Amino acid sequence: MSNRAKALSEQARELSPADRIALVEEVLDSLDSADPAIDDLWIREAKDRLMAYRRGDLAAKDLSEIVAKYGLWLSGS
Repeated sequence: MSNRAKALSEQARELSPADRIALVEEVLDSLDSADPAIDDLWIREAKDRLMAYRRGDLAAKDLSEIVAKYGLWLSGS
């Protein structure tokens, strides 16, 4: 954590519980905003994967195979 972040954290601890909650919500909300540059990268990645699949360079797999391989648990399964 940077010195600036540590200082802000110390200042936040002096706030009332209600103000700290509001501050946390504000910070979390700021993380939810979309970054157009990242969105563009994901769009390009998705298009590249689709084209690779259509060319036969990338094979589709059944969900059950992925779950078995990685030990994933999916709700409702």
